[in-house]
Amino acid sequence: MTTATLRKIVLPLLGLTGVLVVWAMLSQAIAPDLPSPLRTWRESSRYVLDPFFKDGEMNQGILRLAFYSLVRVAKGYALALAIGTPLGFLLGLSRTFHAAFDPIVQFLRPISPLAWLPLGLVIFQKSEPAAVFTIALCAMWPTVINTAVGVRSISQDYLNVGRVLKLSRAKMVTKIIVPATLPYVFTGYRLSLGLAWLVIVAAEMLTGTPGVGGFLWQEYNSLVYSHIILSVATIGAVGLLLDRLMGLVEARVKSV
Repeated sequence: MTTATLRKIVLPLLGLTGVLVVWAMLSQAIAPDLPSPLRTWRESSRYVLDPFFKDGEMNQGILRLAFYSLVRVAKGYALALAIGTPLGFLLGLSRTFHAAFDPIVQFLRPISPLAWLPLGLVIFQKSEPAAVFTIALCAMWPTVINTAVGVRSISQDYLNVGRVLKLSRAKMVTKIIVPATLPYVFTGYRLSLGLAWLVIVAAEMLTGTPGVGGFLWQEYNSLVYSHIILSVATIGAVGLLLDRLMGLVEARVKSV
């Protein structure tokens, strides 16, 4: 067995085994209300083995619930990129715009999604657009900041070449600034996607809408702890998958 295989397969399996052992010990010795791995599987297996069943609004297969959450994330994430990307370029390109709006960006950036969601409910009066609004507003900041940093980090030599060739402002942006900034932009996109997935869970928990977060909150109120663990595992698995996919896209862009 090669060292690469050991690192990619065997070591993660050993780590997972260690987590399961610690989990089983906790459920037996310290937290008796915490279901063991075996009990969790027994009580949650239907949601995994039949992942698209639907017996009601909140009693659905785990992949169907994850799909609902991903659709909301896709809407909010797309809106975040549509707003955040041009805003980041403006902050990087214009000193006047940066001086005027960077303080506002820094003021809004640390506000929690738990604060934005009630405001979204007041504005839109419905949970679905309020969730999309919250995702977009919270997820856009890594894209804004990384794009602006990327623009300001462009080598002066590149800009001098554009001036020597007497490129117009539009061609400077499309031929030099955008290509040079893409690695920073996609790093921002990757961070924004992770934030969008975090926010949707909180939004669904607060609004009680169908999705992984809504299911988690319902099962907590029903004291079905094994389903809470299933929800947490699903959130982690989907988040890992999204991060890996964006990592592949980012690596592809940086290699071009």
